[in-house]
Parts: sequence; structure tokens; C-alpha cells
Amino acid sequence: MGLDPGRSGFEKWGGRAIAAGAAKGLDAMTHDGLSDRFGLQHAASRAEGAASAQVRRGRLATLKALVLERREAFARAIDADFGARSAMETGLLEVTPLIRSLDHARAHLGRWMRDERRPVDLMFQPSRAWIRHEPLGVVGVIAPWNYPLLLALGPTVDALAAGNRVMIKPSELTPAFGALLEAAVAERFDPAVLTVVNGGVDTAQAFSRLAFDHLVFTGSTRVGREVMRAAAENLTPVTLELGGKSPAVVAPDYPLDKAARSIAFGKFLNAGQTCIAPDYALVPAGQVRVFAEAVLDQARRAYPTLQDNPDYSGVISDRHRVRLREAVAAAKAAGAVVLEHPDAGEGDNGKIAPTLVLNPPTDGLLMQEEIFGPVLPVIGYDSLDEALAFVAARPRPLALYGFTNQARTRDRILGSGLSGGVTLNGTMLHIAQNDLPFGGVGPSGLGAYHGPEGFKRFSHARAVYDVGPVNAFERLGPPWDGAAGRLARAVLRFMVR
Repeated sequence: MGLDPGRSGFEKWGGRAIAAGAAKGLDAMTHDGLSDRFGLQHAASRAEGAASAQVRRGRLATLKALVLERREAFARAIDADFGARSAMETGLLEVTPLIRSLDHARAHLGRWMRDERRPVDLMFQPSRAWIRHEPLGVVGVIAPWNYPLLLALGPTVDALAAGNRVMIKPSELTPAFGALLEAAVAERFDPAVLTVVNGGVDTAQAFSRLAFDHLVFTGSTRVGREVMRAAAENLTPVTLELGGKSPAVVAPDYPLDKAARSIAFGKFLNAGQTCIAPDYALVPAGQVRVFAEAVLDQARRAYPTLQDNPDYSGVISDRHRVRLREAVAAAKAAGAVVLEHPDAGEGDNGKIAPTLVLNPPTDGLLMQEEIFGPVLPVIGYDSLDEALAFVAARPRPLALYGFTNQARTRDRILGSGLSGGVTLNGTMLHIAQNDLPFGGVGPSGLGAYHGPEGFKRFSHARAVYDVGPVNAFERLGPPWDGAAGRLARAVLRFMVR
């Protein structure tokens, strides 16, 4: 699908310059220009101090107005970048949670900003102690291509609520969206507060080397290591939202049809290109085929056709499509059974059919790498303990999905190992809760944001101690051969025992 500005609707939201920038790959941003934008924000953050609650709410309100005004244009741009991306999915999975997080932050900002009183030890009385949550300064956000709007502006909401200035680098794989976002932000925001920089891999690498006060990256574990290495040169703290192989464990007591419906929903939205999509399913050994056919039946119900169906999204690039096809072919050659949606023919829109792979080899590509596409391996287990050990023996995932109606089994699943987050008897819904942190652990990520945790992630918890009218501690000072010494020894006998 081309980037014709008239046909795609970009003319309305920024004219030929946006479409031309998208077509060129947006490599025009020089490293000097990047440094200039960072320098502007850095200088402003040091000169102007912390923004008031009123100013922060105003910035969040401006961002909300921008998203609401441009939401249809954003959906068209993302559709163009994907080759096929459901406008309803963009609305439900990107625009809606973004608006909800903006409203949530504005509603709770006053409480988040309040000083936190802390107790003072007896020997330091009378005095006061508290914590001030203060802006870090300039936050960088490197956004991925799979949810380009939500994962560019979601961290931005928390960073702005915390009083920071933000620079966003969209993915080079979504040039139409990136150009539109850059123009929309430039129209409404002072670049000293919020700015968007587009460009290719070189620009992203230069971006990660800037001396941000905090850097957020969402993407693969491999690139996350490179970003963290670059940030370390400036001692820049990072939040890494990565991924991994998020398992769905179906316990023997849980109805297969209900589990199949939930897992199919989470797996095939956005054609499986979701960092917390179920990556593989573990089911009782005798029910592997029945479960796989139930998942495929749910896919057929949701998407009766694929190639001409605007509700079913395409896979982002040729490279990603080739990787998925080769992984399935390798599993089939090794003896795995493969089930596909009946409309599996290839069109020119980059769509890959929902595919179930039964008991693939555990040393193959499908079970060694995050799939990130509409392919679901289904693996049988002989006991729940075996299934949980299988999960625990692998790198800690970004999400874990457990399906059971028994409290004891639920606790066994939760206690079997760590994951970034959990949804029980469903998929992906933990990320939609504004008062729950979202983040990974180990190879699936570092740090978390969303709601109050996001506010704290992008704030400095500044310790403040106010000495009272009598500073008793200083009266214990030298010389130690007089009354001060006797008092100090008495304090030691009382406090150290």
C-alpha cells in the first residue's frame, strides 16, 4: 500500500511535507539537530524548576486534545505502515487506553505530588522528615512499531505527569505515523516541553547516546542491551520494556473452550504482534489437538476471511514474515502437526494466517525465540508440576497467563516463578489497569511504569530532613572527655544493644 497523501488522509494533517518525509524514511534529522533539541529541553529543565500541578494538568489536557483530534489520521497512517491494520484495533488497543491513562493521571496528580511524611528516629527528635517527588529533567522515549501510538505516548503521559520534558523517537518501521506524530506535536507543544524526532537506525543510536535523565526503550531484548550499553556511557537510568515468551498454562480443571477463546483473542489481535501476547500454550497432553482446533475455530469465528478482511492486521515487514514462515516450516519438518486458518493464501498486504503448531521441538526457532506473530505452539504436559517446571526453566517472561478455577492451583501457578505481570483466566488485561505497574523482569525488562508507579519511575524521591528547635545529636560532639562524652556513652549503651 502506497503513501499517497490524498488517499491516506495525510494531506489534511500536515500536507505534502509529512508524506514526503515518510516516503524518504525520515532520515533528515542530523545528529547536530538532535543535540540541539535535547539541549533546549535540558537547559529549560535546569532553569525553570519543577512545574506546578496546574501546568502539568494543562500539558496532559493538550496531549489528550491532540490524540482525540488526530485519532482517525493516526489510524490511517498506522494502517499504511502495516500494509493492513484494523482501525478498530488501533482505536481499542491504542487510543482508548491512552485516553484513559491521560484522564487517570490528571485525576490523581494532586495526590501523587503530595509530600510523603516519614517517621523520625527517637534520638533525632524533635524534627521532621519527608519525601518530595521531583522531576528528573529530560526523559527520552524510544518507541516500537507494533503499537506506535500507545507505546510512544503512554510513557510520555507518566513522564509529563511527573513534571519532565520528553523527547520521542518513533520506530523507523512506521514512517507515516512518525511523520504525523512529529507534525501534530510540533503544532501544539513548545519543543522545550515535548518534541518528536524521526529517522533511521543511525538516528535511534544517536538518540540513545544523549545524556537523558531517564531513557525508556520498548523493543527486543537484543536491541535493549545495545540501548542500555549506550545509556551507561552517561550513567542514564533506563526503563526497558522487552518481551520474551509469555506462556499460557491451562490447568486440567479449566474448560478448554473458555481457555481457547481467551488465548485466541490475545494471540491474534494485531496478528500476534504484541509484546504480551500468549507466545505458547501448555495444556494436558491428551487434549492438545482438541484445544488447538478450538483455538483455530475461535480464529475462524473472529476472522471468517483474512486477505480481504480489514479487521485482521498484516505483519509489519517482509523480514518478519520470512522469519515466521521459516520457523513454522522448521517445526513441520521436525514432525510437528501444523493447523492453519482456511484462508491461508498469500495476498499483497502482508497477512499471515492464524497458525497452530502442535508439540514443536523445544530446541527449534518457535520455542527458542519470541514469536511475535499469529503462530501459537501448543505443548502437552503430563502433570501441572511438569508444565510449571517447563516455564520456570526458561527466561522470565513479560507476562504469564494461568487458567484455573481452583484457588490452590492458582497459587501454585503464581508461586512457580516470576514474570513481569499476570492475567488469570484471560489474557493481556493486566496491562489495561491504570493502577497496576507494567514492566518486565530479567530478560523481559527492567523497571515498570503506568499510573502511580510511572509517576514515581520518572521522579526523584528527594529526602528532606528539617532539624527541630533543639539539635540534640550535635550536642554529642567532641571533645569526648566532658559531659558530651558521658552523654554519648549513655546513648551508645541505650541504642546499641
